Amino acid sequence: MSGMLIPFSVKNCFQLLCNHKIPAAGFKNTTKGGLILQSISNDVYQNLAVEDWIHDHVNLEGKPILFFWRNSPCVVIGRHQNPWQECNLNLMRKEGIKLARRRSGGGTVYHDMGNINLTFFTTKKKYDRMDNLKLIVRALNAVQPQLDVQATKRFDLLLDGQFKISGTASKIGRTTAYHHCTLLCSTDGTSLSSSLKSPYQGIKSNATTSIPSLVKNLLEKDPTLTSEVLMNAIAAEYAAYHQIDNHINLINPTDETLFPGINSKAKELQTWEWIYGKTPKFSIDTTLDVLYEQSHLEIKLFIDIKNGRIEICNIEAPDHWIPLAICDKLNSSFIGSKFCPTETTMLTNILLRTYPEDHELHSKWDILCEKIRGIM
Repeated sequence: MSGMLIPFSVKNCFQLLCNHKIPAAGFKNTTKGGLILQSISNDVYQNLAVEDWIHDHVNLEGKPILFFWRNSPCVVIGRHQNPWQECNLNLMRKEGIKLARRRSGGGTVYHDMGNINLTFFTTKKKYDRMDNLKLIVRALNAVQPQLDVQATKRFDLLLDGQFKISGTASKIGRTTAYHHCTLLCSTDGTSLSSSLKSPYQGIKSNATTSIPSLVKNLLEKDPTLTSEVLMNAIAAEYAAYHQIDNHINLINPTDETLFPGINSKAKELQTWEWIYGKTPKFSIDTTLDVLYEQSHLEIKLFIDIKNGRIEICNIEAPDHWIPLAICDKLNSSFIGSKFCPTETTMLTNILLRTYPEDHELHSKWDILCEKIRGIM
């Protein structure tokens, strides 16, 4: 059956692709030319861990792998990007949209169940992004010949010459490589645009910045182009191209018997140190406007952030509003702390306890801290 889903057992052919010492006679014909996999998980960290695991453990010589995966709402930034520059972290926290940093370069993308992620694993020698994109275009045209989809020099896929339906990123290792790309099928456009709009002002950084694009869902163009239809079409094209069986093998990314050590990879991808701490050094130089009892005040703010932690902090409020000595205490208490709202709230609360009776100071402080949290 075309695009049939077959469950994965530990003794499956996938084991035979790994760098385990298994006699060559153990290979079935179906694994000679490679494999098509699909994750049963919608967790971004688990799915990114599969990429890491395959990249680290599988011998891809003559056996390429295509991996399909979809995630519940999340924003995924490139390896060398700054999340404060790329997305609206406050909104994402409120909406429960996860943030992930992948190990490949490139720009920021929004994922939800209406977006298909495809990862093409090959040896370093066989790595060819344009080849993979052309394969996707052939698959799309096989289902809907009327579609005008083209691959660009930037390795994006454009619909009707202007709408981006796919963006590319890649990682090239010593002997293996992977190219992954998105495919917009029926993504929530409102969530996509609001999550990828950074409200933060005054950021100075050398991090890789994303280039905004007009996007469109394939489903808007043709309601028959569902995720399932598209995945089956791409799988069929991939199978024909590599002369392998057209089977989509379902995998569970938490299965330690199939992927020894994978859960620790997923855990690492969820840590604050990886997601935020790997941000290239940056600074914030801005002025915050505060309204207090009908008067407008300006708070000057200069912060240097390295490895996600505050290295230099200079918050200047008008002296008549908050005494300089208190601002100095705040500045010094922030040094070395994570640039994150929960940590700064905790530190400011500790500092406020040293002024228990001063209610006016507490209310000014609340306004100031709310403003500072707003830039995090």
